[in-house]
Amino acid sequence: MKTATLVLVLSLAGQAADKVSFVKDVMPILNKAGCTSGPCHGAAKGKNGFKLSLRGYDPEFDYRALLHDMAGRRYNRTDPASSLMLVKPAQQLPHGGGQRFDADSPYYKTILQWLRDGAEFGDPVSAQVAKLVVEPPELLFQKPGEGQPLQVTAHYADGSQRVVTKEAQYTSSTPTVADVSDAGAVKTERKGESALLVRYEGKLAVVNVTVLPDKPGFAWKPIPENNYVDRFINAKLRKVKVLPSETASDAEFLRRVSYDLAGLPPSLEEVRGFVADKNPAKRSRLIDKLMARPEFVDHWSVKWGDLLQVSRTRLGDKGMWAFREWIREALAGNKPYDQMARELITARGSTFQNPPANFFRFTRDPKVAMETTTQLFLGVRMVCAQCHDHPFEQWTQNQYFSLSAFFAGVGIKDGMDANEEIVYEKREENEVKHPKDGRIMSPKFLFGGDKLAPGEADPRVALANWLTSRENALFAKAMANRMWSYFFGRGIIEPVDDIRASNPPANAPLLEALTKDFVAHNFDTRHLIRTIVNSRTYQLSYQTNEWNAGDEINFSHAQPRRLSAEQLLDGVTVATGSKPFFREAPRDFTAQQLPDPTVGRGGFLDLFGRPERQTSCECERRTDVSLVQALNLLNGATIADAIAAEDGRVSKLLLKGASDRQIIDELYLAALNRPPEPKELDYAQTYLSRGLNRAERAQDLLWALLNSNGFLFNR
Repeated sequence: MKTATLVLVLSLAGQAADKVSFVKDVMPILNKAGCTSGPCHGAAKGKNGFKLSLRGYDPEFDYRALLHDMAGRRYNRTDPASSLMLVKPAQQLPHGGGQRFDADSPYYKTILQWLRDGAEFGDPVSAQVAKLVVEPPELLFQKPGEGQPLQVTAHYADGSQRVVTKEAQYTSSTPTVADVSDAGAVKTERKGESALLVRYEGKLAVVNVTVLPDKPGFAWKPIPENNYVDRFINAKLRKVKVLPSETASDAEFLRRVSYDLAGLPPSLEEVRGFVADKNPAKRSRLIDKLMARPEFVDHWSVKWGDLLQVSRTRLGDKGMWAFREWIREALAGNKPYDQMARELITARGSTFQNPPANFFRFTRDPKVAMETTTQLFLGVRMVCAQCHDHPFEQWTQNQYFSLSAFFAGVGIKDGMDANEEIVYEKREENEVKHPKDGRIMSPKFLFGGDKLAPGEADPRVALANWLTSRENALFAKAMANRMWSYFFGRGIIEPVDDIRASNPPANAPLLEALTKDFVAHNFDTRHLIRTIVNSRTYQLSYQTNEWNAGDEINFSHAQPRRLSAEQLLDGVTVATGSKPFFREAPRDFTAQQLPDPTVGRGGFLDLFGRPERQTSCECERRTDVSLVQALNLLNGATIADAIAAEDGRVSKLLLKGASDRQIIDELYLAALNRPPEPKELDYAQTYLSRGLNRAERAQDLLWALLNSNGFLFNR
């Protein structure tokens, strides 16, 4: 700490010898003091008539506002010490934002010196921060309560360096694990992991913090590994002193993987046969069998339908069905992921004859098309950069509009048939202009490529080639992360479509390995799925031990996940032996075969989180648990009618004269996909034998099972 202080003092002394500039010396102070923050003058409309750019992303605007706005009233040229920009934050005059620094602080003295020197803007090129270095780059604490100071050094474009520990800004992803003071001092609170975001003048650095449990007796033991997934998971678990759970039972695994791959629970015959099978390779064989079933296509069509907003409210009836069938054919034929993306981004022609063209029916504006493309295929949220440089990432406002320019030439016109539209390349009005100065923005890749050559016939072709390139690590990484989340309830990076430096992965080596494997197998999503579900990590039990009970991010045990709306309804259908009726769909359709959210609108599926398909964000589908949902399960017509159906499971069991034991066994296998435990069997037999109305009591038993966590959650 003494060394860091000495370096800071020497650095400030060196600054005093040089002429102070706004862009290099004053702007960091305004950012650190909070003057440019959202609650203060960085708000969209500023505060009390004074506006600065959010987090100082536009120094030129801020310089003009301070020196020339309101006839230059904030800068007293004859008496710099009386300037409003100095006396107000020092609270020498009333200031709505309170005191930001005192008159004896280095910040006050730096600004005063700048004003006395003539308030020069400075050279923005030499003052540009090229790199931010934080020491130490990673922190590992042996127990909670320990601490460590950080040192932050800015490396400038002109080759100079400056220690900016006190001027940098800090944020902790999990303050309850590790927090960091304004001066860069880290203090740990409890065991766990946290990411510290260090920000200075548009540059970011992330320091990963791990706090080990202050608990004796941990001893790592050799654990079987099915594939490389387990190797990377176990390496991380060993580092953070966490032991994984045991593997799930055969019945638990069968139910989990059946819902995850086919969207449906296993049948009674499948449960009995799988549990009795002694073949050590039966789990891998089951995975292959499930992926070959038509229900696999049904289930994954729902996910892609959500992401691509397949809905007749946006696409019309014929467009919706055409787009849906294109998705189903792509999944059934295992079309490579890069080919799917390329066909969508470069689509043109009739939305009926060329279904991928429907992509532009819900992304009609160049900005919307760009935002959807980057979030869907790169896991990057560009929306913040529309109004200003991204506050938590390297993306700028210029990049936002340069990337939007790839879609500027996309035109949409009416076709010959009703609700048909034609996607074509416009010859006029195909420009994107920067909102600040009106300049025409040329198409430019987000990273890893030069500006598009003038005269390119269709810029979208160049964009698709760049996007799906093997060298574009974000393309494969985003899908690998998204696919992982479907089987574990969270991504290695979470949220899955918010990949940025300030949101680091829980296991970076694992995500890198998945990404490389995905690319090496030519973007084969089925290979990626098969790799994940064959891992021992996926097959772990949800039951925890003393070492992993508090772990939520390292995948040391299965996390119970509430079934999706379609899975719930189909699960009820299988358990009760009845079928719901949808006027808008064929009678034999399962819930996951329904084409879009207009079918059964306002009913059970919507209540349990089926999305309206208005965005391509995973967050639109809800899997939460609410009081309204609980009441519907307890008293709603969907469950009650299914259980009491004349042609349902309970009625058939009673009609064929099944014994109490047979009824109990079948209802448990149908609803929970496992036999009853001895205590459960005893309770159920006692309940069925007590009353005269045996049918009603059998229905009560099934009702109780459908309202249990064992049914509602995939675990």
